[in-house]
Amino acid sequence: MDTKTQHGYLVLADISGFTSYLAAVELDHAHEILTDLLETIVAHFKSLLNICKLEGDAVFAYAPEAKVARGETLLELIETTYVAFRNRRDVAHRHTSCECKACRAIPSLDLKFFVHHGDYIVQEVSNIRELVGSDVNLVHRLMKNHLSGATGWKAYALFTDEGLAHMGVRPEGLHEQTETYEHLGDVQTLSLDLHSRYQALVEARRVIVAPEEADFVLNFDFPAPPPVVWEWLTDAKRKTQAMAGHAVFSVVSRPGGRSGPGAANHCAHGKGLKASLVETVLDWRPFEYFTTEDIEGNNITRTTIQFEPISQGKGTRTRTCIQMLTMPLPRSLKRPLVKYMMSPTYAAWYGAVAQLLAKDAVAAAEPAAVPAASAG
Repeated sequence: MDTKTQHGYLVLADISGFTSYLAAVELDHAHEILTDLLETIVAHFKSLLNICKLEGDAVFAYAPEAKVARGETLLELIETTYVAFRNRRDVAHRHTSCECKACRAIPSLDLKFFVHHGDYIVQEVSNIRELVGSDVNLVHRLMKNHLSGATGWKAYALFTDEGLAHMGVRPEGLHEQTETYEHLGDVQTLSLDLHSRYQALVEARRVIVAPEEADFVLNFDFPAPPPVVWEWLTDAKRKTQAMAGHAVFSVVSRPGGRSGPGAANHCAHGKGLKASLVETVLDWRPFEYFTTEDIEGNNITRTTIQFEPISQGKGTRTRTCIQMLTMPLPRSLKRPLVKYMMSPTYAAWYGAVAQLLAKDAVAAAEPAAVPAASAG
């Protein structure tokens, strides 16, 4: 067992209100409800994070910093986990016909996240593995805070200043607050209200290029979970790395400091990287799909890339649907022409990403699936 000090993200998800909920309801149904909600959290976390252990009504997880190159992916994971938790909680309440106190009180449960970046050691005693270190203690101490009293928030993501700085993002609407802990001193925290974020995500406009309206469709399987593949297909640095000198991506804009609708990248490509393209995000549903509009000279294309977990969540099947908006040709001529134009670029890009992911899997001593593609 390697007991060297490691560096990475430490994440706690805590079901809030469960202590008071448990004290007032029937134990049998309460246990079933808790198990269902914890399984929802774990299913989302394990696609990117290493689950350390369950702590009653909380899930403790971590990720070495090398595993999360794009810090915003972690923020997106937290948001998508919260959306899944809310949806699961609300569906369970709507669909139950049970009148017991536990089932009637399901809507009182909510979810909080605590995120820090620091040092830890993976310790094994009697075949039990756990994380130890001062930063591990700190992320647990964050659960005792004064945020709800100051803001009234019932669901939130609380980041230490170190954690958010290492992620390299600063979303709008953060509440800054200093917490003080014995032996640890003052800790600067920045928190995001997940109720308002949930509402914004639910109400956001959907823009999707469906297969039947696309001029080119490419299905491709990657040997990694959706959050990892998402990072490789959306991050400017990762995309540049995969294209290996054939294209260079750079950030143009990030409204509110986030990758989402309105965010834009520039791509220099072609011979001598003299060709220029600007891609703008129209719709952004992390780990599910995203849609961009690309403008290159007089050509405008709209692209949706959808993500589906396969191989028990260890792999990802993507479907890329591209619609050429500025080519006034009959569809019978347009489709083969767009396929001829797009297929080599996407096949090379996705193939390179799959190879890089396979190398990462080998380095981590994990089996990787053989990538497969089919165009239509």
